[in-house]
Amino acid sequence: AMAAAGAGALSRVSDVEIDGDGVFKYVLVRVRAAGGPGKDVVRGHGWAEYHADIYERTAQELAQQGLDCECLGGGRLSHRPEERKIHVYGYSVGFGRADHSVTTEKLKAKYPDYEITWADEGY
Repeated sequence: AMAAAGAGALSRVSDVEIDGDGVFKYVLVRVRAAGGPGKDVVRGHGWAEYHADIYERTAQELAQQGLDCECLGGGRLSHRPEERKIHVYGYSVGFGRADHSVTTEKLKAKYPDYEITWADEGY
């Protein structure tokens, strides 16, 4: 029963939660139900001074749903809704560079009408 409950909680975790516009930090987080499979989610917010701020809040929210997580890395997002563009770049000093190609695929699923690009350079 636990595994099924965990899978249900996992399915309710949104793949992408980012601010509506601006340039801000993001983290790529692997979320797991106890002993079960995991999925990667993107979280990016302008209120965060550090990548760890986003990760810690995300981990807290997930823990309340009985889910574990680990940070796979970070970077930055430039979200320009008026141009329908998101650019993924940079890295996190604490967590390292996220796999921006994974992040880009997640963003494309959420914003199918956007032009989404990524680059490994930049901070």
